Amino acid sequence: MSLAFAPQPSLADIVARYDGRAPRYTSYPTAVQFTPEVDEAAYRAWLAQLPDDEAVSLYLHIPFCQRLCWYCGCNTRAVNRHEPIGEYVQLLLAELALLERALPGRMKASAVHLGGGTPNMLNPDELAALFGALKQAFRFTPGYEIAAELDPAVLTPAWVDAAAFHGLSRASLGVQNLDPKVQAAVNRPERFEDIARCVRWLREAQVGSINIDLMYGLPHQTVQGTIDTIDAVTSLRPERIALFGYAHVPWMKAHQQLIEEAALPGPAERLEQSEAAAARLEALGYVRIGLDHFAAPHDPMAKALTEGRLRRNFQGYTTDAAQTLLGLGASAIGSLPQGFVQNITQELGWRAAVREGRLPVARGVAVTPDDRFRGEIIERLMCDLQVDLDAVCARHSRRREDVAACTARLAPFVQDGLVRIDGGLIEAVGAGRLVIRSIAAVFDAYFTPDSGRHSRAI
Repeated sequence: MSLAFAPQPSLADIVARYDGRAPRYTSYPTAVQFTPEVDEAAYRAWLAQLPDDEAVSLYLHIPFCQRLCWYCGCNTRAVNRHEPIGEYVQLLLAELALLERALPGRMKASAVHLGGGTPNMLNPDELAALFGALKQAFRFTPGYEIAAELDPAVLTPAWVDAAAFHGLSRASLGVQNLDPKVQAAVNRPERFEDIARCVRWLREAQVGSINIDLMYGLPHQTVQGTIDTIDAVTSLRPERIALFGYAHVPWMKAHQQLIEEAALPGPAERLEQSEAAAARLEALGYVRIGLDHFAAPHDPMAKALTEGRLRRNFQGYTTDAAQTLLGLGASAIGSLPQGFVQNITQELGWRAAVREGRLPVARGVAVTPDDRFRGEIIERLMCDLQVDLDAVCARHSRRREDVAACTARLAPFVQDGLVRIDGGLIEAVGAGRLVIRSIAAVFDAYFTPDSGRHSRAI
């Protein structure tokens, strides 16, 4: 089947027709399908079956911040004493010991990601304890990567030096927006001079890759303010920039109720901010990647996109090729060949489980052959904005006809010039990138458009 390319609708029309809700597809099945049926016993069985000659990736969740940003959708809390953090680290070490004993042997590790929250709330001694235990439990492969999400407001030269000593190779600095009015509206004061100082510390410590996180759709945010922020942060020459849309879900995150809803830009304004930012970043030489990432042409992420190796996981777009991601800490999610697992989200429950000597699994989902098949289609669309159905079908011993009903549901996107279909090749074109989550959702066997359990698609 070959369907012709049609003229594309305006941005306002795209919003009117396609601004529903859709998953972010950092996994398939998504976390909405996780259930308590996947418990500690299932996780232990999956761990025991892991091939001991393959490298894994590790994710450690640090659920603490010095300040609570009102836009935040992460599992974290503000603390003004260090004692809870120190106690948490000791339990994180205990969970690591439980995990180590459940594995089939001393496995290889190719990457570590410290997320949060604010991992730089840990002090240098705690970093040393964690990395000492990690390198005792795992054999780190040559060229391993260590990444950390950082809050510039609490970053210090001592922390940077300690993290660099342990191998920090990529740092993500949360900036979001530099307009003081926007910052005040989300409780995130930040001076450009402070961010620039943090970047200098990281460069001096030989941290090779710096990512800056930005947002659009925040209260009082404007197109010009977004462009001004981009012009400022790109003067620091970061290797990557992530541009996330603010997801307003006050029914899930109570602190978002502190944000004045009347000050939020509407869907068309959000899209205008996103597209203006993307145009500026591309004009500055960054490669546009997937839904919301940009990378310098020499960056491994840009090269992975060109070579069809880009992946998507719970941290977003990644070059990590590991088939297994092991999560540690409250709410951490892991991905194994057999399925997905998530730790207890509430910190007190996670602490209690670890103290009792249990792997603190709360829920998960076992993947089926059909999940793997659909998951690859969705991942390729999310990463490459296209998918060769014939190639995917061949890898999964399936036929294109098995998803013919899904392909048929792409007709409105084709008619609007957002998708092109040529035989088994499905490609998002032009503004189709803006609705790629909705395009991918037609292949999701579990997705219910009116469920209200996902953020807005645009």
